Amino acid sequence: MWPILSEQTRANKPDLVHSPAVTEEPPPPEPPEPPEPVATPPGPPESSPAPPEPPEASPAPPAADRLRAAWHGRRESDYIFDFATALGWQILTCGVYGIYVLYQLVRRSRDHNLRRIELLDAATAVAWEQARARGLADELQPSFERIAPHMAVLRAKTTEFRDPTLWAVLAIFVRLVADIVAYVLLDGDLIAHDYAEGAIETELSAIYTRLGAPVPVPDPRRLKQPHNYVARIVVVFLTCGLYLYFWQYDIMTEGNRHFQHNWAWEDALAQSVQRLVAA
Repeated sequence: MWPILSEQTRANKPDLVHSPAVTEEPPPPEPPEPPEPVATPPGPPESSPAPPEPPEASPAPPAADRLRAAWHGRRESDYIFDFATALGWQILTCGVYGIYVLYQLVRRSRDHNLRRIELLDAATAVAWEQARARGLADELQPSFERIAPHMAVLRAKTTEFRDPTLWAVLAIFVRLVADIVAYVLLDGDLIAHDYAEGAIETELSAIYTRLGAPVPVPDPRRLKQPHNYVARIVVVFLTCGLYLYFWQYDIMTEGNRHFQHNWAWEDALAQSVQRLVAA
């Protein structure tokens, strides 16, 4: 039996307050406001990294070394034909070997011209160096100036249509026409080339003689006249192409003689340059 509380006892007891149950989590605290940015004085702009320096170009070889290299290079550029051997192979191969003959004719003409440009340019450079060292530059300058236009003629030949591979391809499809056109061009090239380099050799002979290392003057009798192209073409058709072999013989042997004249003069030039450099 529960005890009965009196009224006074009830009055002395504090009233009990029923608070509602807490079911929601308290909201997270608000983040503090970011501090105001502090103004910093502008610094110098960042410079972009410097580009890498280009590699140093290798120095050009001395003119005397260039001349020596061009002199020795004639074994690769100046191809000497043996007409009897070439004709025999053309007969045995029913004319197919003639395509290779045309290729070599065009190639040796192009490569010989390039080699001679390098050799004559190096010989001129050596002579100019020696003329300046000996105090003869002003006296010999007119001779050097006369060399320039003839060198331009030789260099112009390097820009013409003389690719041997293309000429060999043309010969496969239009053999007769390719041979005729090539022989006309090769004959004209030899004449223009010989006149230009003969004039250069004459000037260099005078210059080297003045420097005390004489070089022989080229023989003007080596200069040839152009073929009679119209007459030769007519005879080619009248003989059903057989005359092309006689024309081929002329192209081969005239080129061979030209190379042999050049070699004799080059040998004398190489000896003169060696004496000048060694002095």
